[in-house]
Amino acid sequence: MSEPDSGPPAQPISAFAYRSFRLYWMARFLNGFATQIISVAVGWQIYDETRDPFLLGLVGLVQFAPAIVFVLITGTVADRYNRRVVMTLCIGLEALCVAALAGFWIFHAANPGQYGHVWPVFVILTLFGVARAFLTPSVQSLAANIVPREAFANAVAWNSSAMQASFTIGPAIGGLLYGISSLVPYAVSFVLFGLAALMTILIPNTLQKTSSEPRSIETMLAGFRYIRNNPVVLGAISLDMFAVLLGGATALLPVFARDVLEVGPWGLGFLRSAAGVGALVMVAWLVRNPIRDHAGKVMFATVAVYGLSIIVFGLSTTLWLSLPALFVMGAADMVSVNVRSTLIQLATPDELRGRVTAVNSVFIGASNEVGEFRAGTTAAFIGAVPAVVIGGVGTLAITALWTKFFPELYNKRRLT
Repeated sequence: MSEPDSGPPAQPISAFAYRSFRLYWMARFLNGFATQIISVAVGWQIYDETRDPFLLGLVGLVQFAPAIVFVLITGTVADRYNRRVVMTLCIGLEALCVAALAGFWIFHAANPGQYGHVWPVFVILTLFGVARAFLTPSVQSLAANIVPREAFANAVAWNSSAMQASFTIGPAIGGLLYGISSLVPYAVSFVLFGLAALMTILIPNTLQKTSSEPRSIETMLAGFRYIRNNPVVLGAISLDMFAVLLGGATALLPVFARDVLEVGPWGLGFLRSAAGVGALVMVAWLVRNPIRDHAGKVMFATVAVYGLSIIVFGLSTTLWLSLPALFVMGAADMVSVNVRSTLIQLATPDELRGRVTAVNSVFIGASNEVGEFRAGTTAAFIGAVPAVVIGGVGTLAITALWTKFFPELYNKRRLT
């Protein structure tokens, strides 16, 4: 960024003042909402057919794997081609995958003896993951093309609200729809994906600095190279990655609900919702009270609060302490996400934004997957409570180390 970090911060402008952003936000919300509905429906249906929990783990893996396989391509596509067009095509492919899933289950129900395996579902989900892999860098980079820089922090907050709302409400709605009929979630998701594609088409053409570099491996690796050479971006990505890797406790919530807190399935539902509610509340606060100064210190402070709340949750033996701890964890994480997303998008040249976003998405996605694996493996050896507490302590240690390793990020003042 060329502008200095000193001086009075610019007054924030609401991103919703722009029609392009309103359409973009609705498209992103509808797309996320539909995705969550599908994730619940597919999980329930696969387990209902097979009673194999291993296959449930594969559902998430096959959807995330394409992001790793195509990381050098997805960001390049977002930088070379119109991001709005790429976004529309990807949402359209998601809708086709939903239609294919519905068609498979209808055929499977009509011919149970002829078609006893569910492997075609994983083929379709892999294609769905390919669509998401190409969608992510384009949709995240597009936001910076449709609002001015002074409104971008507000846009990030609103984007976070769209995703958190879909993550919090979508699974519950998906379960209710599945209770009506196993095919209803697919029909509703298909309609939602169609509406999301329509909203994207209606976004006016945006100004975008497309990459004109010749196609080569060097061009595709430009995102990695830029992150490595930019201490602010590298620090923000790596801090969040290691915090999630060490501090993730979501995978162990069933263990705490059953064996530590002894609250049963209903308590597990509250535990799973607490962090999302905290994140939504924080989004509402950030929309009205954006971070105006000392953004780096705020980010480090909230990551530390994130680690402390994980420790409190790990040591808690009562639901009434565990729920506030998870609430604070979700709220603190949302502040960190808001700062990181804004810094990365605004510190990156537009012609590189897609490739940098693709790399960031893979790192964050991998940290979620590996973080859950770390938590589960550690819990198997030393127990769930020590696994969570050690993860929280590790997050605090990383936060302290990163203040020394990345002083440019720690001393970053303004987001705009």
